[in-house]
Amino acid sequence: MCGILGIFDKKELDTQHVLGLSKRMKHRGPDEQGFQLNTQGDGMITHERLSIVDLNTGKQPIKGTNTTYLVHNGEIYNHIDLKQTHCPDVLFRTKGDSEIIVHLFEKYGEDICGLLDGDFAFMVMKEDYFMVARDPIGIKPLYYGQDTDGAYYFASELKVIEDQVMDVTPFPPGHYFTKEKGFVKYYQPLWQDYAVCKEKGDLKRLQDTLVHATKKRLMSDVPIGVLLSGGLDSSLIASITARLLAAEGKELHSFSIGIDASAPDSLAAKEVADFIGTTHHSVHFTVEEGLEVIHQLIWHLETYDVTSIRASTPMYLLSKYIREQGIKVVLSGEGSDEIFGGYLYFHQAPSEEEFQKETIDRVGRLSTADCLRADKSTMACALEARVPFLDRDFLDVAMAIDPSEKRPNRSEGKIEKHILRKAFDDKETPWLPAHILWRQKEQFSDGVGYSWIDFLIAHCEQQVSDAEMLLADIKYPINTPTTKEAYYMREIFHTHFPSDGAAKTVSKWIPKWQANSDPSGRASHLHEKTVSAV
Repeated sequence: MCGILGIFDKKELDTQHVLGLSKRMKHRGPDEQGFQLNTQGDGMITHERLSIVDLNTGKQPIKGTNTTYLVHNGEIYNHIDLKQTHCPDVLFRTKGDSEIIVHLFEKYGEDICGLLDGDFAFMVMKEDYFMVARDPIGIKPLYYGQDTDGAYYFASELKVIEDQVMDVTPFPPGHYFTKEKGFVKYYQPLWQDYAVCKEKGDLKRLQDTLVHATKKRLMSDVPIGVLLSGGLDSSLIASITARLLAAEGKELHSFSIGIDASAPDSLAAKEVADFIGTTHHSVHFTVEEGLEVIHQLIWHLETYDVTSIRASTPMYLLSKYIREQGIKVVLSGEGSDEIFGGYLYFHQAPSEEEFQKETIDRVGRLSTADCLRADKSTMACALEARVPFLDRDFLDVAMAIDPSEKRPNRSEGKIEKHILRKAFDDKETPWLPAHILWRQKEQFSDGVGYSWIDFLIAHCEQQVSDAEMLLADIKYPINTPTTKEAYYMREIFHTHFPSDGAAKTVSKWIPKWQANSDPSGRASHLHEKTVSAV
């Protein structure tokens, strides 16, 4: 996990200036910086490295066998297999997962992204040619733009290039870009068409694919931990990881956060940790501590979306603690709610067809929401988050299941994500305590303690006047804030990123089929309040 920057077709390119831009994301890769100019002197790639795999020889940019260079952010989980099957005669200079990309490019050209099983944003540079690509779901962030002279800019974070280009834009997931072809969509799975999602749910296959997806993500030369909220998704990933590591005689550290020990997530996480046998760390924070970090957090997140900020605040505070414990990699449960329709508003889907369309749409927009939050709130602290639910193979299995088997239905006793719960409902060797396996969805920002959002809303009400809200559409015509909380977050974002282009990069997370637009799960009439919530 790192930060990458590429500038191409730039006349009078200033190396020191580019390195200065790259250092704006030094938090993503505090271990070392590298760069490479192209042979024409009008292109340059940089790399801010967080060393996780191949600690000693994995410095980037990585040189191919000729004049081709690569910078890569992410992990390629099938790199060993690719080396053996596609590049058996190549003498690799490193032992890590990134170098395979440059050699595959030298062999096959641009048609390589489909071979890569992993999470990635990368840039290949050869003389005056360049190629830039992003993983299928957008787990790794990437932005692009052009300056007034037509030079191309690409970077892992908005802040690196926002003031350098005319209009900064998120790089679309599942695409690669070249100057000659523009954007090319390489990821086109069958399940993106809701009409073909008619497969019968195979519980054993669902379980096996998720276990394998988790196992892939244990690839590391540094200690690994798990984020454990106590909800279904993180608890399943923690349980799977604990079993896999126990088979190797390895210890697993789990981490949760809440307002105090009586927060819904804190209680559930402690019970899960005791059940699966992890060394558990239960971190607590105050509302005041949360409010204190919001300005800095929004600079890291590069969004004003209320949902993302609510959830990212405790995640950011927890990431700081985890990093202080010497952990560089954590596994997390992002993506499951989008795949299986886990949010409470999915109960209101008017039909199976609309339910399926919404899951496809939510997965397609993960790069603007949960993937953005998971990456940036952890990488702000030089901590890498890996997300097994968004494994390409698991998506192929889970997304193709007929919506009749995924859609929740209370009258039939089908709780949200019931098919996933059934897949791991093993009475002989249980993965989780039964009431945790069948616990109702509690959104992370709620689960840390209900008072977090309640006090946050109250704080914003005091900071924004009624007069300001009346003029909100004039001051902020793009994604006009409709609540004082949204206005407060937008004000902070604007101080960091004042351009209209930056404002347009943000997508707001709003529940569908719901009487109100509040993203909190508690806004749904179906929410079952946890009695001990604080």
